[in-house]
Amino acid sequence: MSKQQPLRIALAGGGAFGAKHAAALRRIEGVELTAVASSGQDAARRFAEEHGIGRAVDGLEAVLAMDDVDAVVLATPTPLHAAQTLACLAAGKHVQVEIPLAASLADAEACVAAQQRTGLVAMAGHTRRFNPSHQWVHQRVAAGEFTLQQLDVQTYFLRRSNLNALGQPRSWTDHLLWHHAAHTVDLFAHQAGSPIVRAHALQGPLHPELGIAMDLSVQLKAANGALCTLSLSFNNDGPFGTSFRYIGDTGTYLARYDDLLTGHEEPVDVSGVAVSTDGIELQDREFVAAIREGREPEASLAQVLPCYRVLADLERQLADG
Repeated sequence: MSKQQPLRIALAGGGAFGAKHAAALRRIEGVELTAVASSGQDAARRFAEEHGIGRAVDGLEAVLAMDDVDAVVLATPTPLHAAQTLACLAAGKHVQVEIPLAASLADAEACVAAQQRTGLVAMAGHTRRFNPSHQWVHQRVAAGEFTLQQLDVQTYFLRRSNLNALGQPRSWTDHLLWHHAAHTVDLFAHQAGSPIVRAHALQGPLHPELGIAMDLSVQLKAANGALCTLSLSFNNDGPFGTSFRYIGDTGTYLARYDDLLTGHEEPVDVSGVAVSTDGIELQDREFVAAIREGREPEASLAQVLPCYRVLADLERQLADG
């Protein structure tokens, strides 16, 4: 593809994360957001009008049939991710799929195999690799200035009913292990610079209606000895989201999405890490750059597959009690 031609991207998913990607893609030079697909024509039209997108269609299939779409960003419900990723690759479209790539190891492996067959760019939305706060830490690890000894993470929400991030009813059920733990499992190995060799999990009671564990505890150990402790809850009545405490040999850092503090809660300037301080935008910029340069992106499906192997192992442990 010539660098002078616009990269034509369609967005699937008109929810909270679809809106984040729409805003981010508008800030990237040489990108044309050509269409949005959502579950229902009316919902797609409302989203398109709100975000200035020219076409609104009902469902991904209509997008995949368009000749003027080069790539697709999937911000759709988790249960659809693997099948839609496979459909995009089969249609010859580059694809970025929001986390999680899949809700089973077999589906994740099928997606990696499809990418390898087609040679198309396919990456997963493992945003923590792109948040400036985590990139700042990663750069110091790569430079030999910081060695991670322990990562303590808290991921807390109040989800006692089936609502999304906007407080709206969901047609599907979120999952602490396959969605929210995926962020930290992948990030820990990435930041430690070492594969995970031991993983353990405990879960609390299942929700009587949702059928999922509302509380989860995960312990990880990397081959180089670094440790990770992850606490997750859908029962938390307080500030929502995820906080990370990096404990290393030369300092302690507190990360929350795109912001970073020292262990004494002094702000760390991350404005020089990348061209933006928005992790979603940096993620989308990597997707666009990889397509234009014909290379493997950061957080490619192959790179994040080890995360899903760990999740599958943890799921087996939980099933065995």
